[in-house]
Amino acid sequence: MDGIEYLLWRQTLADGRATTVYAVRHPRATTRLRVAHFPQTERLDVWCAAHGVDEAIIGGFFVRDPYRPLGELWIDGRAVPGEPVVPAYAAARACVAVAGDEADLVPRAHAPLEPAGDLVQAGPLLIRDGTVVFDRERDEEGFSSGCGQFDSDITEGRHPRAALGISDEHYVAVACDGRRSRVDGGLDLAELATVMLELGAHSAINLDGGGSTTLVHRRHLLNRPYSTQDQPAPESRPIVSALLFERRG
Repeated sequence: MDGIEYLLWRQTLADGRATTVYAVRHPRATTRLRVAHFPQTERLDVWCAAHGVDEAIIGGFFVRDPYRPLGELWIDGRAVPGEPVVPAYAAARACVAVAGDEADLVPRAHAPLEPAGDLVQAGPLLIRDGTVVFDRERDEEGFSSGCGQFDSDITEGRHPRAALGISDEHYVAVACDGRRSRVDGGLDLAELATVMLELGAHSAINLDGGGSTTLVHRRHLLNRPYSTQDQPAPESRPIVSALLFERRG
């Protein structure tokens, strides 16, 4: 057995609504995290099936026309050109930083200026040192203040979401459904932080979400990504970056 654990449940929310949540736990001792960049956008589940990649989740945000990363993206120590974060918040905006076989979830200022490995900015940071640190009112990472770089303020309301957590023993990849009336309400970021804490994460970061939410397990799409309530069937959206979970060689 590879030690990977798949979890699926209905999360009941404080107002009585519910949403479907998917989680995959990957043993840290045998897993290497890698950031992938798609110069030509890819539907992650389709790309994984075509390239023999078993386990993956959506990575950082991106802007359209032309498609490019929003925030820093580094692959094997090389920076990928993209759209910078609003300067006032570039250092505070959280990232997934990978060095060798280890990954960390930190504000950009706490990672190397020129990382030797992989790095992708996402955020906001949800949990740090076992404590929920997301605070929409403080807006330390500038998502509300810099919401002009997004379709909307991603910190407001319930939506399909994706997150990466790190526990003592696991990398935890999570996605939830949303935007389906009377079926899935989605999660707000505080609710997502609570889910990650319940899964044992001592640190956790929000990844790109909404219609881009994509979680792949054993080359299959787990979640049901709907961009709008009127979309007739779930279909993943072409994206720019992803996190891949690979067995250490």
